[in-house]
Amino acid sequence: MTPQQYVQQKAVASGSSFYYAFLFLPAPRRAAITAFYAFCREVDDVVDEVTDPGVARTKLAWWQAEVTKAFAGQPTHPVMQALMPHTADYGIEQRHLQAVIEGCHMDLEQTRYLDFAGLKGYCHLVAGIVGEVAARIFGQTDPRTTEYAHRLGLAFQLTNIIRDVGEDAMLGRIYLPVSELQQFDVKAHEILKRQYSDRFTALMRFQAERAHRLYDEAFALLPDADRRAQKPGLMMASIYRTLLREVEHENFQVLHQRIRLTPLRKFWLAWKVQALGRM
Repeated sequence: MTPQQYVQQKAVASGSSFYYAFLFLPAPRRAAITAFYAFCREVDDVVDEVTDPGVARTKLAWWQAEVTKAFAGQPTHPVMQALMPHTADYGIEQRHLQAVIEGCHMDLEQTRYLDFAGLKGYCHLVAGIVGEVAARIFGQTDPRTTEYAHRLGLAFQLTNIIRDVGEDAMLGRIYLPVSELQQFDVKAHEILKRQYSDRFTALMRFQAERAHRLYDEAFALLPDADRRAQKPGLMMASIYRTLLREVEHENFQVLHQRIRLTPLRKFWLAWKVQALGRM
């Protein structure tokens, strides 16, 4: 299997909403974003799939070293071999990849966040930086687009957190800020035991309203000059925001299930943005 085949397989197997936005890109940009996305999946899978924290730390340290070697001209992993030919063309820097790994490290060291400011710092590493790199690959021309990408990445990550409250609780993680649990009188043990309540629903509605505000703020930040180039990001936004609305429609029943959109619906939402410019 070539490095290019490896990253393609990684992207397809994930079933992620991101993949549907990649389909409409020109081949060179599609190859770059597929390789970058595969990198993000590799390091994220270390945290999600390795049960021993010590082993996970060792694997992330290996990735840190691999990134350093790759930017010195010696990539050994197929993901880095597929990604490195695109770094110069799209302004992908070592600091971007190391930041994503740092965010994954935080998952090993921290299972609670005291307030939204702390959670926002984590989200910047695992989602804001990813948005920044993606915007460059898509064809960013205006420096202001970076702030749009950071804001949109935060909205995506908060949507993931809302959707995955139950799954994260099974791993002992609660990303909802402690201060906001206290504000709505929701106890951590209630979430860990998957106990629904009106208080939990109110807390989740508060989270969803903030995510919707962030989507609106991100769209307002996108410069007109880059609107066409950033269509893939807008496709992902359409898919993620539809998912958020689906979670709201299900009254935030996320503790015992993972609410999903079908692949056909994701493709339709992406196509609608591409062909009709509508979200």
